[in-house]
Amino acid sequence: MSWMQATHFFRPRLLDSLHGYNRHHLVQDVGAGMTVGVVALPLAMAFAIASGLQPEAGLFTAIIAGFLISALGGSRVQIGGPAGAFIVIVYGIVERYGLANLILATAMSGVLLFLMGLFRLGSLIRFIPVSVVIGFTNGIAVLIMLTQIKDFLGLKILSMPADFFGILNTLWQNLNTVNLPALLLALASLSLVVGWLRMSRRLTDTRYRWASMVPGSIIALVFATLVTWLLNLPVETIGSKFGGIPSSMPGFAWPEFSWDSARFLLMPTLTLTLLGAIESLLCARIADGMTGDRHNPNQELMAQGVANFVTPFFGGMPATGTIARTVTNIKSGGTTPISGMVHALTLLAVVLVAAPLAGHIPLAALAAILMFVAWNMGEWREFMHLRQYRLPYRITLLAVFFLTVVFDLTVAVEVGLIAACLTFIYRISSLTRCEQVSMADQPELTGCDQQVQAWRLYGALFFGAVKLVEELEDRVQTPVLVLDLKNVIYIDSSGADALMHLVDSCRKKQVQLIVCGLSHQPLDIARRSGLVEQLQGQWVKDLATGLCLAVSLIKGGGR
Repeated sequence: MSWMQATHFFRPRLLDSLHGYNRHHLVQDVGAGMTVGVVALPLAMAFAIASGLQPEAGLFTAIIAGFLISALGGSRVQIGGPAGAFIVIVYGIVERYGLANLILATAMSGVLLFLMGLFRLGSLIRFIPVSVVIGFTNGIAVLIMLTQIKDFLGLKILSMPADFFGILNTLWQNLNTVNLPALLLALASLSLVVGWLRMSRRLTDTRYRWASMVPGSIIALVFATLVTWLLNLPVETIGSKFGGIPSSMPGFAWPEFSWDSARFLLMPTLTLTLLGAIESLLCARIADGMTGDRHNPNQELMAQGVANFVTPFFGGMPATGTIARTVTNIKSGGTTPISGMVHALTLLAVVLVAAPLAGHIPLAALAAILMFVAWNMGEWREFMHLRQYRLPYRITLLAVFFLTVVFDLTVAVEVGLIAACLTFIYRISSLTRCEQVSMADQPELTGCDQQVQAWRLYGALFFGAVKLVEELEDRVQTPVLVLDLKNVIYIDSSGADALMHLVDSCRKKQVQLIVCGLSHQPLDIARRSGLVEQLQGQWVKDLATGLCLAVSLIKGGGR
């Protein structure tokens, strides 16, 4: 394969962004990247801790995966890193199969993501119904908030189960261990995040523009850390639970896999792959709407694949495109992938220089930040607007939401997709109809109208609508049957097979069948299936010609 052919299949947007790049763009990208790095700092640690991992796992992911996704991706402004959507899945994998098998599942999902992009499957993600996406997004948001109750209340729980009922039972049994300082600190942090956001939105004076650039999560984190350190509050911190954060990047580590449990990783791996693809491409589409740009979905999937394959072997976790950090990047002036690369380097500088300070960060404050993220992650207004939609949409959304919260995200997505497919099949089949053509309006049939029956089909003749053709076999009561397929836009193999059966049935009943209006895809499959050959020349371009042929057959046969 030549260099030109290779760049056709794998061409990062970074290469195109460098054309005409100047100092002004560099200043904008560096400023935006540093801002996003500050935003990503608390989120990366919080996502890792909530997933049952060390806090540095989130930072390493944001650094390594964030740099690779920006450098190799198909979007100019998308920021990659650990995401809240992965929390429930990652926590479940760690609890059931161990950290080594999480590395294996993440790496395998990276391979699948790369192959999806390589085989140009990026556009297929758009076929996932909105009801399924909203259902599991809201379900994940509820689960994230539920898993943060432990640290929000400061409960003394050694290990949290991964299942919904186990979480509720454990929380209920340990409610008597509420840590009042941790609860007050969490409430204060949450109030500060919300209050800072509202205040920054209302500020119109350009002198206070800096307030809107500084995220409330950082303000809350600094406040909570200082209060905990100065007052020596009896609350759990990163240092007391995890021993702090290392001040260096990890080396390559090949884990000891447990193949007995690894064989059960197929569905978790597929879930990581599907969710990573959906999250990244949805995020890229949102970014396109804000910037007027258009991302390359296949290149984005390949970049996500590379990042997810490399990162877990350096102490990371699954990564994808992140909406909050991407929006922050755009609003901060980021215009090229360089801003995303600067964001990763900013986090690297924090790890190398300020890692010892992270030991004083209270887990209650991180739980409050995650509560806020989860609330913003969910599309709660969709529940209020459900009455505007039809019953299948409501059932699909609520079923996916319920299954995500109570059972498992994998099951929820599977059931949601099956329900959406069945609903789609039903709707398309209901749009396909068959109507009898009135003989009184056909001048071609003068004197022969009682011996000809004509039917016209509309829509798609596929496996869900073949009953219409089957019903015609019982309705044939004349020597000649004319079937107009001019308004049929698609015929699948089941539809072609049903038409073949109709031809055989008409022969047995000694009925002359004339097919009209075959064109484009219906004509192509009619030829490939042998239907045209079976008609023995009795297929014409339009209904008028078909009726004239019917008259000639009647008169020629002496009927």
